[in-house]
Amino acid sequence: MRHYYTVEQIRAAEAPLLASLPDGVLMRRAAFGLTTAIAGELVSRTGGVAGRSVCAVVGSGDNGGDALWAAALLRRRGAAAAAILLDPERAHAKGLAAFRKAGGRIVDTVPAATDLVIDGVVGISGRGTLRPNAAEVFAAVAAAGIPVVAVDLPSGLDPHTGAADGPAVHAVLTVTFGGLKPVHALGECGRVELVDIGLDLPATDLHGFEAADAEALWPAPGPRDDKYTQGVTGILAGSKTYPGAAILCSGAAVAATSGMVRYTGSAAAQVVSHWPEVVVAPSAAAAGRVQAWVVGPGLGTDGDAAAALWFALGTDLPVIVDADALTILAAHPDLVVNRTAPTVLTPHAGEYARLAGHPPGADRVGAARGLADQMGCTVLLKGNVTVVADPHEPGPVYLNPAGGSWAATAGSGDVLSGLIGALLASGLPTAQAAAAAAFVHTRAAAASAADPGPADTPTSASRIVAHIRTALAQL
Repeated sequence: MRHYYTVEQIRAAEAPLLASLPDGVLMRRAAFGLTTAIAGELVSRTGGVAGRSVCAVVGSGDNGGDALWAAALLRRRGAAAAAILLDPERAHAKGLAAFRKAGGRIVDTVPAATDLVIDGVVGISGRGTLRPNAAEVFAAVAAAGIPVVAVDLPSGLDPHTGAADGPAVHAVLTVTFGGLKPVHALGECGRVELVDIGLDLPATDLHGFEAADAEALWPAPGPRDDKYTQGVTGILAGSKTYPGAAILCSGAAVAATSGMVRYTGSAAAQVVSHWPEVVVAPSAAAAGRVQAWVVGPGLGTDGDAAAALWFALGTDLPVIVDADALTILAAHPDLVVNRTAPTVLTPHAGEYARLAGHPPGADRVGAARGLADQMGCTVLLKGNVTVVADPHEPGPVYLNPAGGSWAATAGSGDVLSGLIGALLASGLPTAQAAAAAAFVHTRAAAASAADPGPADTPTSASRIVAHIRTALAQL
């Protein structure tokens, strides 16, 4: 499990080390790890370190000190090293002395032959966008196509939300120390490498799934299991206008587990033609044994659709409310008031605004938590980074960075709903089911975009369904 820590938690963990270690030791640990990561980036891009050229863009404080120390260490390994001091009077004194001693040059602009730029402008304690002089430097760097390695976070991004309200650094690699921060999941940080500097960090309520976590949770049948004990997923989705939503949602549920999928709705013939193992029922009330309901994808918002949502929420079973059902729920939020059975809402930004009365804004974690508390439901806020929050914090929040945008395609959300529904039917806890489903959904999208061949290509929701089992096998 990945853990994300607030700036305050990191600073509190650093304090006893700073008090017990000789002056500068913690910074040297960080700088050595930063140097190793930069050297690896240089080798992968240019084939070596010696003879290459780096330029550190340095702000005030420890972040700039890390960049200066790293540039000094790279200089000792044979690289040419330059530094732009954005605030010369406040540059880290010991880092600057080490840089000068190693033969580094102070410059006003990034040299033309630079192979890599180090962003040491603003650290995790900073706030706000790049100031004009720094913005000008990095605009020139971007125009020249020079890769940037950021120290702790790309300058200009908020360490808590990952948002940028103005100019910010675009990094290919971010090297951070001690523990991951929310920005490393929520912001555009490029690849992220974590350097262990010996911090003793407390438990955190902000998590991210890794393959081992999803594998440990994903249902696998035992010798005494049958199709019923593994979970029966009920699908209330699709319409004459949108039969594909029912096909995608049902197909994802079929691929997710070895249990059973029951479908009721107007797209029954199309669903069974694609997935003959799906059991069709004449109505939700006559569906027989169901252990979780998925309601909404392609369902429409007419009276029949509203009745389907009323029925599902009136049961004592877990329910995932998605797509059109969210629109209905926004007009009738009382449907989930005092509901004690697990309920998952899966809004994108527009659906969130209808439910909450305002857009999610830059703080996506706060937005998901707020709507979860408002509605008394687990919320999966869709986006390039999916945020899953249970009501009544301080429960855990799960972040799932997509790592790409191929899953932003029509019908992809219907696939995710089917996955979540199958996991809820199997008996997984609500937030863990949503987070595990989002993780595998992301992996399936990536696999489908890379098949055939190693290069990413456009994908589609039906291809994502076809790669769910591939994603599960990779776990």
